[in-house]
Amino acid sequence: MSVKAMIKKSVLESDMYNQTISLSTLLTIMVDMALALIAGLLIYAIYKKFYKGVIYSRSFALTLVGMTVLTCMVTLAISTNIVISLGMVGALSIVRYRTAIKEPLDILYLFWAITTGITVGASMYLLAAIGMFFMLILIIAMNGKHSIAKAYIMVIHANGDAEEKALEKLKKFEHSVKSKTVREGSTELTVQVDCVEKDLKVADEIRAISGIDDVTMIAYNGEYHG
Repeated sequence: MSVKAMIKKSVLESDMYNQTISLSTLLTIMVDMALALIAGLLIYAIYKKFYKGVIYSRSFALTLVGMTVLTCMVTLAISTNIVISLGMVGALSIVRYRTAIKEPLDILYLFWAITTGITVGASMYLLAAIGMFFMLILIIAMNGKHSIAKAYIMVIHANGDAEEKALEKLKKFEHSVKSKTVREGSTELTVQVDCVEKDLKVADEIRAISGIDDVTMIAYNGEYHG
């Protein structure tokens, strides 16, 4: 018998064509998929609760749930058959995702969903639970009461010497002038200001200065174009 025929015979006689499934295996699959769904919903809730970006995307949050469940399904598939695992690796290696990730922390949540799906699919429930516990502590620590100041872009339209008075008000914050446009009789300043939400009233204080036409504050996410 040739080598080719032997390989073909061994594959055809393997369990990959056997559609029967034991009750214990079925229960394991059901339990793992259910736990993956619950874990995905928990990650979704945590993401929604602690999101600090500019625009919350519900579709991305729901993607985290689907990512957890699908990764669990893939892990269950490749852990039972070496032939399927090789096929999965080949198929997934040609997939390319071109969606831009605007918030750096979103990458953290994506990897959290993927690794949770893998650990649950491998029936490593304790590891998944411990990982979720430590991730929750990390996220709470980063978003505590005294959280770090957020970056805002402040656009000020000023006349006369109001520009100097406005910058004087900003001295108590970390700030930097990003651009300055001088027109006839008026000046437009674009300033990056680092402050917490309770200090946003500084915009009202600057607007009250004589010679300030208007003040606009925009939560800065790295994509502002003046």
